[in-house]
Amino acid sequence: MKYFDISTDSNCDLYAQEIKDNNIYVGHLNYILEKDGELTDNVDNLTEYSQYVDFYNKLKSGYIAKTSILSLQAHIDLFTEMAKNGIKTALHICQSKGLSPTIDNATKAIEIVKETYADINYVAINSNTTTVGEGILVRIAIKMRDEGKTLEETISYLEKVKNNLQHIILVDDLQFLKRGGRISGASATIGTILSIKPIIEFTKAGKIEVIRKEMGAKKALNSIVNEFLSHTLNKENPYVVIVHTNNEERANILKQLLLEKSGIEAEIRIMGPIIGAHVGPGAVALAFLSNEERPF
Repeated sequence: MKYFDISTDSNCDLYAQEIKDNNIYVGHLNYILEKDGELTDNVDNLTEYSQYVDFYNKLKSGYIAKTSILSLQAHIDLFTEMAKNGIKTALHICQSKGLSPTIDNATKAIEIVKETYADINYVAINSNTTTVGEGILVRIAIKMRDEGKTLEETISYLEKVKNNLQHIILVDDLQFLKRGGRISGASATIGTILSIKPIIEFTKAGKIEVIRKEMGAKKALNSIVNEFLSHTLNKENPYVVIVHTNNEERANILKQLLLEKSGIEAEIRIMGPIIGAHVGPGAVALAFLSNEERPF
């Protein structure tokens, strides 16, 4: 028996077929691509792998991607659609509040929709993560829903483990971090010249921080694997996911290193355009659920 339904935002980076197969509702974010003064509006609802590749190729060719959060009205539209479809009880999983106030919009939208549909019980939670990490939490929620767990049981578990969700991100082009205000222009220029590769992680507050810098991609990939080995994997939900921004070669190198050193075979996915716009093309990241909390 299913006790609740699930919704989320497109930052979770689940593929279109997965969304359909698992009967979840998704609020799709928008982004703008700009080059030579020309602007094009886009929606984060890609359906083909080639569309992801095309997005990152555009970034490499000089396009600037500008993103925005899922608006209050977009949340109202999402929850109204769910209510009209007869969904009474639902869990909504939001991108980290440390990155954007998405959950504030979701919480307010639920109250607005309840003015018309008084019998709904929708609960929004802050995932403290984004991209495939958020996707891991959604996948856990799907599993618990399908196992017949209640809304309350699922929320309790996700709140318990969300700060055990580790992310180790290797950025290829420092200029994208500079645009996002994560590093200075001087640091980006020097780092690019010296082939410095920053490693970024999520904090307990759900923010991303540059925690160390490695000289070259080889050292950076080995440091990611070594950090993985310093944790113990959650056996109940042993998700180990490598995500990349159109860098399959480096993702496969990381997968092989991880397999050789740990015996664990990671899943490889491509990142969607919203978070991908901020880390830039060529990045790779490792996400997994450990038994330990984030260290900082």
